Amino acid sequence: MKALVTGGGGFLGRAIVEMLLNRSTRVRILSRKRYPILEALGAEGMQGDIRNADDISKACMGMDAVFHTAALPGIWGNIETYHAINVIGTLNVIEACRRRGVGKLVYTSSPSVVFDMKDENNVDEKTPYPAQFFNPYSQTKAVAEQEVLKASGRDGLLACAIRPHLIYGPRDNHLVPRVIERATRGKLRIVGKGQNKVDLTFVENAARAHLLACDAMSANRVAGKAYFVSDDRPVVLWKWINDLLSGVGVPKVSKSINAGLAYGLGATIEQIYHILGKEEEPPMTRFLARALSCSHYYNIGNAKRDFSYKPVIDPDEALQRTIEFFKGKTAAHQ
Repeated sequence: MKALVTGGGGFLGRAIVEMLLNRSTRVRILSRKRYPILEALGAEGMQGDIRNADDISKACMGMDAVFHTAALPGIWGNIETYHAINVIGTLNVIEACRRRGVGKLVYTSSPSVVFDMKDENNVDEKTPYPAQFFNPYSQTKAVAEQEVLKASGRDGLLACAIRPHLIYGPRDNHLVPRVIERATRGKLRIVGKGQNKVDLTFVENAARAHLLACDAMSANRVAGKAYFVSDDRPVVLWKWINDLLSGVGVPKVSKSINAGLAYGLGATIEQIYHILGKEEEPPMTRFLARALSCSHYYNIGNAKRDFSYKPVIDPDEALQRTIEFFKGKTAAHQ
């Protein structure tokens, strides 16, 4: 098989590339810069931008499958920029797959596309998209996901969406570093009572889910569907965060803020940032207040049934691997 990974140098993308190479798959990555480490492992590097239709069309030439992981993450920013990367970029990928005769497209989505700012306890894929989104990432990822699923079954293309929740692990450049950085500066607060449960997904488990979905995808199976995946063991969010912080040598979070107060504070800060035209992410938003205080964990039964997904790295081992990776980095910056 010949596979393209968009965003192949990113956190999840790199894990997918490495797994594909271990299978002796011919792998091409499309990214805005070169990744000599992956090229040394055998991947073909191609520089380009998914917002450029010609770039993605060239990258898809000769490919059997595409793993589309490239996206703009975050919870704050210009909606036009998010739309250009997450929606237009995905539409370019879909069109390139059709034009180049790619048979399978596996799209990296997110459970945030259905997060309705309230507790989601063991919900499954029947959960609808919310009537309103409170951040541009979730909104644009939801639009892109719907376009991918709608494209499946047309012009010979089969497509599915994978929704890993809160991906973490060694080399994480988003979730874990931000938690550590804010805690180190004393800027992290437990929002609410601190008993909310969430799903996490170790990066190797998330990558494996993408490969399994691609393997199993057919016109009657997997294609046209979205799937939640996780480590299959919800954790108490703030206990997990404190276990992580303790492991890397950072003081645990002990101060808290009422969930309702945090939501109101987030709304006020959002208004101020909009008025001032500030582009950096606010310290609190309405979405962040709910994400940090609500439970959100998901039923992954459909992924187990349809493509035999199960996490191969135990959550305890996954946390320990993550701690070991960040321990030295944290000490070096203290």
